[in-house]
Order: sequence, then structure tokens, then C-alpha cells
Amino acid sequence: MDEALLRSLTPTVLAVLVRRGADFAAAEDAVQDALVEAVRVWPADPPRDAKGWLVTAAWRKFLDAARADTARRRREGLVDEEPAPGPAPALDDTLQLYFLCAHPSLTPSSAVALTLRAVGGLTTRQIARAYLVPEATMAQRISRAKRTVSGVRFDRPGDVATVLRVLYLVFNEGYYGDVDLAAEAIRLTRQLAAAIDHPEVAGLLALMLLHHARRAARTAPDGSLVPLAEQDRGRWDTRMIAEGVGILQTALSRDRLGEFQAQAAVAALHADAPTAEETDWVQIVEWYDELARLTDSPVVRLNRAVAVGEADGPRAGLKALAALDDSLPRHTAVAAYLHERDGDPTTAARLYAEAAAKAPTLAERDHLTRQAARLNARERG
Repeated sequence: MDEALLRSLTPTVLAVLVRRGADFAAAEDAVQDALVEAVRVWPADPPRDAKGWLVTAAWRKFLDAARADTARRRREGLVDEEPAPGPAPALDDTLQLYFLCAHPSLTPSSAVALTLRAVGGLTTRQIARAYLVPEATMAQRISRAKRTVSGVRFDRPGDVATVLRVLYLVFNEGYYGDVDLAAEAIRLTRQLAAAIDHPEVAGLLALMLLHHARRAARTAPDGSLVPLAEQDRGRWDTRMIAEGVGILQTALSRDRLGEFQAQAAVAALHADAPTAEETDWVQIVEWYDELARLTDSPVVRLNRAVAVGEADGPRAGLKALAALDDSLPRHTAVAAYLHERDGDPTTAARLYAEAAAKAPTLAERDHLTRQAARLNARERG
């Protein structure tokens, strides 16, 4: 396998797809998928025309992705912007596809990645960002999953836990990312909750509703991010909060605690506080302790460090943060916030600037840049 040849042909193939009408991001995804296919196929069957082979393969990948995206957008058009509470309609084919893609022959991580790509409509880059892995690694994982299921019968649907993980990641991309998928994720989770009596399904639905209730207050009129502590709580959807809390309380009463119920409990404590200053951070730390026990997730421990900083003071938060890998996404932003609260604006400004350079979204980068500029202006003044 001539990897140098592949690298040298990549810009040319990308340019061909763009000239044919593909937008740049979609063309990049298609070319990446074609390169993964080349790595798999060429050692046993090298093409006579490497460039032509890659162009053809990439264009087919692009058309497949475009068809999947069109189908997803058509489904999204059937739902309102704000999901209504109450009984869900009968199951549609979308939720069935989620279960079929979560095939028993796949590992849970591969099943999630394949479903997000094939049914959820996310790009390889978006999925890689959700999993905190390089885009090339995720492209290979998705390609392996496609090969694994290419010859199997889809008569054995996957398990609920894998489908919940997919729905959770789709919602997060819609909530935090640049594609609006949150309403669709809530719609499907409502359907699943109506069909399956499972406390974690209820926990995930409660979590989605509690986060979605704050959506209108998350951004300023100019599109900039508004941190939770600064949000206008009068703009939160109290009806949706009440529904989420009610669903959560019913799930917790069954004494079968899971990750999504614990996350929803944290969100409920934020929603219950009349002001940011009245937030019950001690309870939030306790729930993050439960989450860490359930998941052993470094992201959970990062969020816990913030909560410790609020409950026990910034020095305690920095001590909890010091135990974590500083390459963890948003680690630098958390450090900046805790240093600012600890009365060290110089260090905080430097860290905010560093965090801005590593921010995964434009809105987050702009927010962190403004935080650094604010502290630098205060120091100069």
C-alpha cells in the first residue's frame, strides 16, 4: 500500500468532488471514506488508475451520504421545533433502524458510530468529536462496522443500552453542535419511552427535556454563548422542566439508578434553583460522585471538579482538576474559570486564550476569547 500516493491524490480528489457540486465538508467526509476503502481493497486488488478509482469511490460515498441526509431532513420536517409532551405516536421506521444498526455482531462503540453516520445523519468529524478521537480513527471504525454487517441478516435488533447511547449523542450534537437534531432525538426517545418500561429510557428523556428547556436562554441575540450562571431563567421553559422533573422522579423511585438518571438529577438541581447563587452545589457534587462510580468517565470527573469548586471553593476545585489529564477537552477552560474565581486574573486570562485556541466550536471559541479580553482589559485598567 503506497500511503504517499494516497496522500498526494487526496487534494486532487477533493477538488474534483467540489467541482462536481459537493460542499467542502461533505466532500472531505466522502474522500476520507474512500481512502479507508482503498486501504482495505488495494493491497489485494490494486487499481490501474488510482486517481480514477478514488474519484469514483469518493463520489459514490458522497451520493450515499447526500441521500441519507435528505432522508433525515425529511423526517425532521415532520416534527415541531419544540417537542410537545404527552403520549407519543406509534413507532416509525426511524427508531426501528436505530435498533437494527445496533446489531449484536457489532461492538457497542461500533454500533453507535454506524448508527450516527447512517441514520442520525452526523458527519464522521462530528462523531469523532463526540467520542474524543481523531477523525481518521472514527472513519476506520465506521468502515469496519459497515464491513461487519454487510453480509448479515438484520433480524436480530440490538440492545436498548446501545440505542440510548446513540440517541444521547444525537441530542448532544443538536444541543451543542451546528446541526439541529435535538428535537428529533427527543421525539424518538418519547417513542421509546412509550414502548419500553425502562428507568434509563425515562432518565434519558428527562435529561433531554431539562436541557432543552434552557435552549432559548443559551445564546444572546448576536449568537454568542450565555453561560448557565448568566442565563435569564425567565426564558426557561417551565412546562418542559416540570415534565422532565416528573419523569425523573418516577424513574428514581424504582431504585435502579443509571447514568442518564444521575445526569438528569444534576440538570434538575440546576433547573430548581431560582438563581445561580442558590444552586445546591453540594448535592450536585454527590450526584457527580454517583456518575463517576457508574461511568468512570474523565468528562464526568472534569464536571465534578467545577462543582467542587463551587461547593468547597476554587482551591478545592483546582485540586480535583489537578488529578485529571490536562489534554482532556475543556480542561484548560475549567482551569481558567477556577483560577479567575481564586483571584488570579493573569493566569486565568492566559488559560482562557489557550482554551479558545482549542475550542471545538466557533461560538465556544468566541466566548473564551471574550473572557480573556475582559480580564486583560481589567488588568490594564
